[in-house]
Amino acid sequence: MFRHTKLLQFEAKPERPDPYYARKLQELIGGAYGEMTVTMQYLFQGWNCRMEGKYKDLIMDTATEEIGHVEMLATMVARLLEGAPATATAEAAKDPVMAAVLGGMDPQQAIVSGGGAVPADSNGTPWNGKYIVASGNLLADFRANAAAEAQGRLQTARLYNMTDDPGVKEMLKFNLARDTVHQKQWLRAIEELQADGLESDIAPNALLDEEDQTHNNTIWHLSDGPDGNKGGWSTGEDRIDYLMDPKPLGGPGTAPKPEPDLYATYSPTKDALGTVKGKAQSAVNKLT
Repeated sequence: MFRHTKLLQFEAKPERPDPYYARKLQELIGGAYGEMTVTMQYLFQGWNCRMEGKYKDLIMDTATEEIGHVEMLATMVARLLEGAPATATAEAAKDPVMAAVLGGMDPQQAIVSGGGAVPADSNGTPWNGKYIVASGNLLADFRANAAAEAQGRLQTARLYNMTDDPGVKEMLKFNLARDTVHQKQWLRAIEELQADGLESDIAPNALLDEEDQTHNNTIWHLSDGPDGNKGGWSTGEDRIDYLMDPKPLGGPGTAPKPEPDLYATYSPTKDALGTVKGKAQSAVNKLT
């Protein structure tokens, strides 16, 4: 059951309109790590949770709060757009600075939403349900949640430094604080899942005896960088072995003969013509 009031969780009043910044703020609404994403992510995680009790309640409490964050940001965007484009358009013809501000505005905010926020990111790309993670495995989900809150806080911090509006900054200070506590709660919840014996370090805690035991504790050195084996992960009792000269375990990755009706280019003679032409060109190159 959701509890809803007519009051924002935190005030969302800019000191002055700023259509350009309103577009930037859209990232925190409809971006991949925006508030719409964590809202839907936590809602579906809660609905998919098979256990009543503390974990489900934590998920749903946070999901409901995130709905309020979408509302705060949408309100802030609408207030940042106050007077645009109707008033701002007239001024834009006279003032190059105002023209630049209006030029940075998302036209969808005027054309589609009547001067309000849209469910999209700062480039106008619509929000996508594919952004969310709700697997039913709480260890995997809580790790995704901590990462989402970290990415969201990172973007909030960047946007905080892109404005000097005191009202906007005050709201973002609140958002930063909530992103901090949400990271902490998911990390603590992961520890509690393990303490309760519900999950271990690996998700899912299954098929560990059936998996290939030769390859479940090795890192393959496959890049040009030489220092991967110098990290703490490859030292000590619980080290992961670093294979500095790993060998391929499979044969050539050649696709099978295509179906004729697919019209894929194919030659059973292994491109003999190309080979002949290549040899001929190589001979010419040697002569010249």
